[in-house]
Amino acid sequence: MEHAEDGRASIYQSVFTNSSKEMMCFPDFPYPDDFPNFMHNSKLQEYITVFSKEKNLLKYIQFKTLVCSVNKRPDFSVSGQWDITTERDGKRESAIFDAVLICSGHHVYPNLPEESFPGLKLFKGKCFHSREYKEPGIFKGKRVLVIGLGNSGCDIATELSHTAEQVIISSRSGSWVMSRVWDDGYPWDMMFITRFETFLKNSLPTIISDWWYMKQMNARFKHENYGLMPLNGTLRKEPVFNDELPACILCGTVSIKPNVKAFTETSAIFEDGTVFEAIDCVIFATGYSYAYPFLDESIIKSKNNEITLFKGIFPPKLEKPTMAVIGFVQSLGATIPTTDLQARWAVQVIKGTCTLPSVTDMMNDIDKKREGKLKWFGTSETVQTDYISYMDELASFIGAKPNIPWLFLTDPKLAVEVFFGPCSPYQFRLVGPGKWPGARNAILTQWDRTLKPMKTRAVGNPQKPCMLCHLVKLFVLPVLFIAVFLALI
Repeated sequence: MEHAEDGRASIYQSVFTNSSKEMMCFPDFPYPDDFPNFMHNSKLQEYITVFSKEKNLLKYIQFKTLVCSVNKRPDFSVSGQWDITTERDGKRESAIFDAVLICSGHHVYPNLPEESFPGLKLFKGKCFHSREYKEPGIFKGKRVLVIGLGNSGCDIATELSHTAEQVIISSRSGSWVMSRVWDDGYPWDMMFITRFETFLKNSLPTIISDWWYMKQMNARFKHENYGLMPLNGTLRKEPVFNDELPACILCGTVSIKPNVKAFTETSAIFEDGTVFEAIDCVIFATGYSYAYPFLDESIIKSKNNEITLFKGIFPPKLEKPTMAVIGFVQSLGATIPTTDLQARWAVQVIKGTCTLPSVTDMMNDIDKKREGKLKWFGTSETVQTDYISYMDELASFIGAKPNIPWLFLTDPKLAVEVFFGPCSPYQFRLVGPGKWPGARNAILTQWDRTLKPMKTRAVGNPQKPCMLCHLVKLFVLPVLFIAVFLALI
């Protein structure tokens, strides 16, 4: 789309994926070998289209159809059914459905905190949310202020740095900035999102776990030197993925500033007292708010007006569990495998194959999860979660969680790849409903598909990561524990 449309998600033309192809596929449908590891949005759309045709899904999709309202039937407490009103080509229709999965995501309704910036109404330049941004051409020679240090803000700022006269990013709290290219040049998520890494994070003392995390985040460059350091670096808030930003800062084409204290007609005054003069445009990369205009939000919101969902999926107080919200969580893991597993569990619950706990138990679990989020992410209201822990929890509900000790006994080759290698989506199709016969081979060949698109000039044999190195780490860690303990006594 050349222009953002109300009620629909919007992306700019240059968007590439932050997750690599082996970590973001449907778990029974690997990407073609020759697809790049990190794809342009057009390649991802191509993959989803092929998947839909291969699985014969298109006949179930009503395109260009607006959902106007979703309401409980009068006999909902008995039937669990819903009245759905839709509109297409100006014509409204109503139908009865046995269940509803809400899959509209949480990147639709822009958050524009105008009241947080005194003087903004006086500003005479252009001012808009990042969802309106499409391409850099119209900003040639302009002076641009980007507010927000998230993925969109950094993408837009680095892209504009090639054409604009000056680009400044204003950040309230800083952020870790990661590269798609990780240790030894491998995709970041195939090295970082592993069961072994999660085991260490959950097993190490907090002081060591935090030190290790910050060391990993600072491995590429020292964030303090670039003005990017988060206010609390130990929190596991979602990092920014950008391969260009550090170089842009080094070259002076992008500068980082603190929060904006106030605007004037032509400039921005930052909290450190410095001023950015003669601004042509302000782009708010300030994220999104959550809204479900077609739904009585009392269904999914608590008394504090917060969206309250069991495991991020089920409204806990519904008389019948026939509604599920899919894709409302966010983690370092990819969206596709997460929503796939959410949907698999939701369908089992709706069918009655799986049952949910009591309302009291679900509410207690929600409160407990809030406390954990406060510890790891710094706020209890975030939709963030730990990827592997969350996926394992969902998988355990439907019998799809891989049994690691059993794998080491029965299939050690696969076990080493599952535990020490990337936690790829195929792992959740090894067993349980929806088990895929090709899952084992997909796991054992995932590095072949990763390296294939880069082998455009033959220069020796492809080099895969060494699993033995992880084993060495496992034996070195107890020694590290002992050394730290002795140093402290």
